[in-house]
This record gives sequence, structure tokens and C-alpha cells, in this order.
Amino acid sequence: MPNWFARLRDARRAHHPAIPDTLWRLTLARYPFLLRQGAQSADRLKELARQFLAEKEFHGAAGLDVTDEMALAIAAQACLPVLGITAPRQGLAWYRDFVGIVVYPGAVRARREMEDEIGVIHAYDEELTGEAMHQGPVTLSWQDVRDAGASAVDGYNVVIHEFVHKIDLCDDAADGCPPLAAGFMGSRSAAQARQSWRTCLQAAFDDFNDRLSMAERFGGAPVWLDRYGASAPDEFFAVASEAYFVNPQRFSSEFPALMPMFDAFFGATKQPG
Repeated sequence: MPNWFARLRDARRAHHPAIPDTLWRLTLARYPFLLRQGAQSADRLKELARQFLAEKEFHGAAGLDVTDEMALAIAAQACLPVLGITAPRQGLAWYRDFVGIVVYPGAVRARREMEDEIGVIHAYDEELTGEAMHQGPVTLSWQDVRDAGASAVDGYNVVIHEFVHKIDLCDDAADGCPPLAAGFMGSRSAAQARQSWRTCLQAAFDDFNDRLSMAERFGGAPVWLDRYGASAPDEFFAVASEAYFVNPQRFSSEFPALMPMFDAFFGATKQPG
């Protein structure tokens, strides 16, 4: 039975219609950061997005009708982080723990509960533009997805943020360190690779928090990244990854220590000019 199902699934992928060239060109025009690694990379991204659309299911919420144009916009941005990763997984294997993507017209309010240090439960509302549940669906605000081309200057991208959370969660731990293979950046083992990653990310996270404190408390220079990244290392990883993909020039000047590590993991290739 498993072999039959695998063949059926592969056949479904193989026969999924190609993405129309006109629709693909429109997507690239609206989200220019998809072309950061050149035309050849864009061709591979197009094929990966086709496979993504064959595997995932889109659901509109609050009366939203998810069109082909909207689904492709999400698929292309979701595939960008995994386009160049070669180990320990490749391509859509990073996203195999879920199928559903729920798209709302805009941000949604979610009811949350938090227990304080003395055991009292506090209820509050949180506005969400996206959410990635472990082994569950991804939720996105279409307004934020739609505006991703314009918000790239600020290093903001909700799709990349939530799908990097999915990458981070592939080892069942939301800690800002994705699964890494032995040999990553010269490491002798996967454990050494993880330790090096955590040390580098923690230093950048601490520096970001220091800069944010200086800005908020003492009138220092405003931070560039979304301040939500200061909440925890896993959120910092997701927020930093947004900026890395949509505005790499500014990211490299703001976080020079993270640039080579992200390049090594995400498999960036440099283009002439």
C-alpha cells in the first residue's frame, strides 16, 4: 500500500499543469526579490512552486476566494527559502508535515492565554498576520502577502517568516536552529554545527535586543527589523530570514556576522553585477 500511494502521489505531481508563463511573469514583476539569484534560479523556483501547488491545499477564510494568482504568489515566496538548501533535506521535504494553507483577507485577532509567575491565567487578544502550527497548517494574511513587494524595503515578508518557522520546526524544536548536517561550515558533526549556529544567532539576537533597548529607552537609532524578532531566538531567526531574502543588501550591512551562515544554509549563489 505505501508503494502504491507513493506512485499515485508522484503521478499527481507529474501531471499537475504547468504554471502559465503570463502568470509567472506577473508574479516576478510584483515580487522582484524572487529574482535575487538570477533567471536560472527563477526557472527552478517556478518548477518548485508547481510542485508545491500540487501538494498543498489552499483554503480561504472569512469569505476570501483564493485565486490562482494568489496561490502562486504564496507558493513562490514559500519555496524561496528551500530553493537552495541541499542538506539535511532538499526542496519540499522541509514542508512535508502539513498540507493546508489558510488565507485570511487581512490580519486576524486570536484569543491567547498566559500564565504568570504566580499561576494566574491572563487572557488577551493578539493580532496575527500569520501563524505556523507544528505539524499543522500555515495561516496567512493576504493583505500582507499582496504587499510583499513594497514591504521588502523594510525587510518584511510574512510568507517567508512563517515558512522559515516550518523549517525550524523540522527537528520538533522551535529554537531558531534548523536541522543541520555534519560538515556545515566545516563542522565535524551535526552537534558541532548546531552549537556554532546557536552561538552566532544568539550573539546577533542579543545585539538586536541591545539596539532595540537603546532605541526605545534612550532615543537611539531605530532598529531596521521588525521588533517582534526580539521576543525569542526562534522569532529572530524567522524575522532575520525575511530580511535576508527580500533585502539582502541591507541585511548584510545590518547583520554581517549572520550573512555567511545564512548563505551557507540557504544555499545562496552570487550573481555577477
